[in-house]
Amino acid sequence: MKTIIAEKPSVAREISRIVGATKREEGYFEGGGYAVTWAFGHLVQLAMPDGYSIRGFVRDNLPVIPGTFTFIPRQEKTEKGYKPDSGVVSQIKIIARLFKESEQIIVATDAGREGELIFRYLYHYIGCTTPFVRLWISSLTDKAIREGLRNLETGSKYDNLYLAAKARSESDWLVGINGTQALSIAAGHGTYSVGRVQTPTLAMVCARYWENRRFTVEPFWQLHIAADDGNGEVVKFSSSEKWKAKEPATELYNKVKEAGTATVTKAERKEKIEDTPLLYDLTTLQKEANAKHGFTAEQTLEIAQKLYEKKLITYPRTGSRYIPEDVFVEIPKLLAFIGNLPEWKDKVNPKAVPTRRSVDGGKVTDHHALLVTGEKPLFLSKEDNTVYQMIAGRMIEAFSEKCVKDTATVTAECAGVEFVAKGSIIKQAGWRAVYVEEEKEETIIPGWQEGDTLALKAASITEGKTKPKPLHTEATLLSAMETAGKEIEDDALRQALKDCGIGTPATRAAIIETLFKRGYMERCKKSLVPTEKGLALYSVVKTMRIADVAMTGEWEKELARIECGELPAYTFRKEIEAYTKEITSELLSCDKLFARKDSGCKCPKCGTGSMQFYGKVVRCDNAECGLPVFRLKANRTLTDDEIKDLLTDGHTKLLKGFKSKQGKSFDAIVAFDGEYNTTFVFPERKSKATSARRRK
Repeated sequence: MKTIIAEKPSVAREISRIVGATKREEGYFEGGGYAVTWAFGHLVQLAMPDGYSIRGFVRDNLPVIPGTFTFIPRQEKTEKGYKPDSGVVSQIKIIARLFKESEQIIVATDAGREGELIFRYLYHYIGCTTPFVRLWISSLTDKAIREGLRNLETGSKYDNLYLAAKARSESDWLVGINGTQALSIAAGHGTYSVGRVQTPTLAMVCARYWENRRFTVEPFWQLHIAADDGNGEVVKFSSSEKWKAKEPATELYNKVKEAGTATVTKAERKEKIEDTPLLYDLTTLQKEANAKHGFTAEQTLEIAQKLYEKKLITYPRTGSRYIPEDVFVEIPKLLAFIGNLPEWKDKVNPKAVPTRRSVDGGKVTDHHALLVTGEKPLFLSKEDNTVYQMIAGRMIEAFSEKCVKDTATVTAECAGVEFVAKGSIIKQAGWRAVYVEEEKEETIIPGWQEGDTLALKAASITEGKTKPKPLHTEATLLSAMETAGKEIEDDALRQALKDCGIGTPATRAAIIETLFKRGYMERCKKSLVPTEKGLALYSVVKTMRIADVAMTGEWEKELARIECGELPAYTFRKEIEAYTKEITSELLSCDKLFARKDSGCKCPKCGTGSMQFYGKVVRCDNAECGLPVFRLKANRTLTDDEIKDLLTDGHTKLLKGFKSKQGKSFDAIVAFDGEYNTTFVFPERKSKATSARRRK
């Protein structure tokens, strides 16, 4: 008998149907000489410190660096702490028996780093020695599964992939466990979660927040003229310079108005070619789904995984935006299929030869770019269909012709002021014809030459204001994670830097969600706003190695080298152990940042503890209570006296100088609600207290 192990029951069902294992047993299907079983994601995990007889947060125990990591069944949280998940333990026993009774194991977990780790951890935990082979496929269509089963790979071919996954898992444990314990010990209260990837990610969100909030808005003035094009239309010019003071701008404006004409000093015309966009990888799909449809990164990943399991798209957790030659052969057939979908009627030219910008086998890693499979998308929800059609539409764009535009830039001088007008006409729409967006009306620039005199129809002066960089959205944060904070617009260059990014396409959504769950940031419409807790943590770690974005990107590069067989896993392990010792020492030494003094106020919640001032937070010293009150409220820091009013009276006086997330100033009273969370109260409408938010 051969046992096939899939990552999820839904995938196991598809495979069992194809191999003829139709008899349902407890935890597996059987038949045709096969048993087809499944995991529920990770069944086995690395043991927590108490698995090495280390209990509690104790300074002298740090750093915790196990010689060999211990595996345990996945745990679930109960009122009495963590205990093994009974369903997981039961499934492990079934899998162990099937493995033992089999002549061969066929590994059909997801074909990627995490899928490999799910199987290998389980295999080692069970202590199994049965030989295994790998089913490595990029889609779950019947055709792909059958071809994969005919061309099974040797298990050892993916040893380096496992070693990279293992190194990532162990490094996250070492940095997360030791960093969190060290910072929490230094703080002397509460638990401050840090991580190898989550903390640099939070640092990027907080740094952008402060850059935005501390930005000084400055006014500027700009001049504009409108010139007669000779055909009854006008062409609008704007001054190259912007003035910070109104007086010189107004003076020049009056001169321009009096001049009545402008002289062309330069006229440039050229053809501009816009390359087709590359196919989607997961991160680009997540970014565009967030920017265009407001989907979270996690939501897009969940939808893509669902579409994959329904056989509608190829493997979603891909980091490549290219396809190899053998897949390119299938593209004309797939484009014809898309062209028959009602959403893309008349968008696919059946006679056109697909272009090749997204074809490069050398840039394909484990999996190629996202494609639809040619299975009909039936009965999809609105959200699922949106993501499916995004992938289909991008395929049409990627294999269309380039967009060609004729552009013109004319520079003119009037009263000593330089003005510029730009225009463009689409010569060949190419890929831009796929989505007919409401584009700006084309600006046609007449055939003016240097030295021509233009008659002015109008002149104006406008006042503008400088704007800060906007707060991160999930789309911009994913971009920053992809390039370890470097701002790069070019698609091809971003692809070249992806190995230096932080996190992987498969893990970035989970990292962002972790920051929400830990209470470090929250969503405000599309913007990501750090909470007081997140800003407090950032203020402590921002200059430390634990928050170094570029260095975290280097770790990801090292993991990719392990995967390629270029770096021994033990070398990485030694480096990460040394790094763990450094960050543990650094975090333990920051206890001075958590220096405290007694407020002289009893805890309003438990009545027994005393409230202690800790820089950014005031907290009850009763370990069973630990009520926190953060000083920073809506961009304003509460003074000691204001905090004391809140603790003794349950509210402050009316305070001025708060600033909303939209940047508007307001006055309010800060008060406790019934659960001792802080809330704003506005005197004129006390019953409608707004901005109530849990402070952790």
